[in-house]
Parts: sequence; structure tokens; C-alpha cells
Amino acid sequence: MKLTLRIWRQKNADAPGALSTYEVDGISQDMSFLEMLDTLNEELLLGGDDPVAFDHDCREGICGACSLVINGEPHGPERTTTCQLHMRSFRDGDTIDIEPWRAAAFPVVRDLVVDRSAFDRIIGSGGYITAPTGAAPEAHATAVPKPAADAAFEHAECIGCGACVAACPNGSAMLFTAAKVVHLNSLPQGAPERESRVLDMVDRMDAEGFGGCTNTGECATACPKGIPLFSIATMNREFVRAARKGR
Repeated sequence: MKLTLRIWRQKNADAPGALSTYEVDGISQDMSFLEMLDTLNEELLLGGDDPVAFDHDCREGICGACSLVINGEPHGPERTTTCQLHMRSFRDGDTIDIEPWRAAAFPVVRDLVVDRSAFDRIIGSGGYITAPTGAAPEAHATAVPKPAADAAFEHAECIGCGACVAACPNGSAMLFTAAKVVHLNSLPQGAPERESRVLDMVDRMDAEGFGGCTNTGECATACPKGIPLFSIATMNREFVRAARKGR
């Protein structure tokens, strides 16, 4: 396959950025999207140019590091992570636009890499449970009803990639925050912080500069792990309940 790539290049958050055009040839349909970028970077290095910076880690669709907007869609045309997107999803001769996540809370570090540490601060504000120190408790020491376990597992699938923020026209992090809140609030172990957790995490989300939710649903559509949209409504009910009780 021969492709034309229009890639966002930007030295840092303060420098101006622009799309640069590159031609790549000999791309196999069996390559992943990141392998295709690796091929481009090898050519750039051989030519004495700076390689394109992009985030990646496990390349197994688990870590959420690969964060690219491909032809206007977070992670590209398939509902998967960028590392699991293969070039068979494109056609020979295609022009592909590749950009970083676009959100005020995700400043550009370089080229396609953005700083998503705002997510870490949201998790740090309430993503923990009270647990006694010492030896690990027995696995069955605390009974967990199956519906609660199922809900927790469903929301624990969130990998924090940020596609929900990139897809949202408001740059909202409601789906991400809801996934983390509902995950822990569904379990009996999370009960002691149930109210403070939702208040603190929503406050932190707002403080990080994410936009508000207007229920467009783009976040759930773009989520590669299928976190459901109703998670936001669940979190909102938790928030209202906690706000009425006060801290």
C-alpha cells in the first residue's frame, strides 16, 4: 500500500503546530497503525529528520497509551485502540490525517503526544478504598453480590485512553470519571468513601478544565472498551445524593 500521511507536528505546547505531509510505500495490510508509523519514523531517521513522537506502550489494547485522532475519529475508523487498528481498514492511495487529542486539559507535549496527567489527578482524588494494613484478606471475606461485581468489572474495563474526551465536542471527562466512580462505588469495599469519592472526583475533574456534559453520546461511541453512556447518569445520581448529605 502507498499512503499519504498528514501528521500534526508541534515541538511543544507553546510552539505553533501544523500538518506535515509524508508519503509511505510498501505498507502491508497486516501492519498495525503504530507499525506503519514505525516504518515512517525509520525513513525519517535515515533521511536525517526528526521522527514523529507518538504515545505507545503495551500495543495490546490494554494500557490506553496510544492516543491518536485518525481522520477525525479517536483511535480511527474501528472501535478499538490505535495499536489494534490494522492497515486493512484503509485502502491503497488513501490520505490519512493524524492528530493528537484535542482538549484544553490535554496540552500537547510534542507532535502527537499529549499530557493526560489530569486523569491521574482525578483518580488520585478519590480512586481508593479504606483497607486495613497487614496481610491480604481472604478472597471471600467480603461477599460481593453478582450484580455489583458485574457492574464493577464492566466499569473497570476503562483504560483511561482519553478517547471519550477527544470525541466530546465539549472536551468533557464525564465518562472517564463515571467509570472510575461507578467501579468502586459498586463494591462494598468502596462504601466508606462512596459520598466523598464522587464529590472529590467531580470537583477535581472540573478543576482540571474539562468541559461540561451535554449528553451528545459521542464519548460512549468512541470508547474502545464500551463503557456505557448510562454510567454518567449513575454518577450524577450518586453526586446529587452525596451533595444533599454534605461532606
